[in-house]
Amino acid sequence: MFEHNFRENHLNRTACSGSVEVICGSMFSGKTEELILRLRRAQFAHQNVEIFKPAMEIRYAEKSIVSHDMNEIPCTPVEHSGNILLLSAYIDVIGIDEAQFFDDGLPTVCNQLANQGIRVIIAGLDMDFKGKPFGPMPALCSIADDITKVHAICIECGRLAMFSNRLVSDEKLVLLGEKEKYQPLCRNCFNRKNS
Repeated sequence: MFEHNFRENHLNRTACSGSVEVICGSMFSGKTEELILRLRRAQFAHQNVEIFKPAMEIRYAEKSIVSHDMNEIPCTPVEHSGNILLLSAYIDVIGIDEAQFFDDGLPTVCNQLANQGIRVIIAGLDMDFKGKPFGPMPALCSIADDITKVHAICIECGRLAMFSNRLVSDEKLVLLGEKEKYQPLCRNCFNRKNS
């Protein structure tokens, strides 16, 4: 009886309310902070929330999303975007951090979840260290109902930064790191350093 009522209430609450929200920008721009804020608001409203990140992302914690300011919220690490579908029964809101590290199936997964009435909130780097579109982020932006572009402050000149400049000599696309490996730069400073 309880499970039936729970399922019925869940279906009533989520009918026609699915959406895809993308929070994107450079490193140190507050993407994860904004994601955590939106997820906490949903939890405060007694919505059923599930949070995911790529299993490879273990910089601060294995089973939490952690911002650079050390705010955190528990999450489930997954190896593949398809795992999110398997773990999303009876959920109102899904949060996904570090979306750029997921496989190219993530936009399809997010579309499917939104079409089922789930609010999907995604945070990720929109560009890699070379200033090129990163992973599934361009496709996620194209299917998003709402996009929030956040900016850091350029470490060189103080303007708004939108690039994540790599400080170490390594050509691997994925190189986890913090301030010792990356710095936020504006377009002019990024182009000057990389010309």
